[in-house]
Amino acid sequence: MVELTALLIPILVSAVLVFMASSVVHMVLPYHRSDYDKLADEDAVLDALRAQKAGAGNYVAPHCVTPADRKDPEKLAKLERGPLAFVTVIPSLAMGKQLGSWFVHCIVLGVFVAYVATFTLEAGADYMSVFRLVGTVAFLAYAGSTGTESIWMGRKWSTSFKHMLDGLIYGLLTAGVFGWLWPS
Repeated sequence: MVELTALLIPILVSAVLVFMASSVVHMVLPYHRSDYDKLADEDAVLDALRAQKAGAGNYVAPHCVTPADRKDPEKLAKLERGPLAFVTVIPSLAMGKQLGSWFVHCIVLGVFVAYVATFTLEAGADYMSVFRLVGTVAFLAYAGSTGTESIWMGRKWSTSFKHMLDGLIYGLLTAGVFGWLWPS
């Protein structure tokens, strides 16, 4: 069995590579530019959110907390009439904090990927064995739940598929690093 501490370098190197790849994917490549649509009058929507004093968080409208809420005639009429809205509000763009959080997230996922690998692969495992296992686990970690947003929140499936492609890229990078630096 390989000790988790023996995989600190692959964890960190893969996190750095995933972080760099995600920067290229989201800032250089054009395929995520169509993930979000523009509202016809976004200023009015933003003014309405400011007027609501909506703090950072996730909101749904119409808001139903219990099954009984969905039986209330007034709520039921709103649900049937539509539209439904799922809104995420952040106070302002804090790119440094968000990028830092993303990097920590990449490290944490790397730790869990490494944890699975320590119980599955022996020291000296061949590159392809490490690549297959780590790539699969990393892909699931980065992309496994992206479809949930399309199923439950109305995200365009094309956007979820693009995020799955990103997860595949990140999984392959992670697999390559672990395969390359796997302890002998």
